[in-house]
Amino acid sequence: MAQSHVLARPMGLAHRRRFSPLTLVARARAARRERRALAKLDDHLLDDIGLTRRAAWSEAKRPFWELPSRHHW
Repeated sequence: MAQSHVLARPMGLAHRRRFSPLTLVARARAARRERRALAKLDDHLLDDIGLTRRAAWSEAKRPFWELPSRHHW
């Protein structure tokens, strides 16, 4: 009978990721791309996602290094 060996990690470290400069650059580029797309949406589409033109413009003008919290590790 074959046994499978599983490496167990401590609970607190299960979701911790290592720092990667390339990942950070990719996430910053993705945020920039998303913000540019947001700035191009018309008022009808902004209303569909619950944003005002002013809120969309404010988000679109943020610098690329200010990543949304979903991009942080």
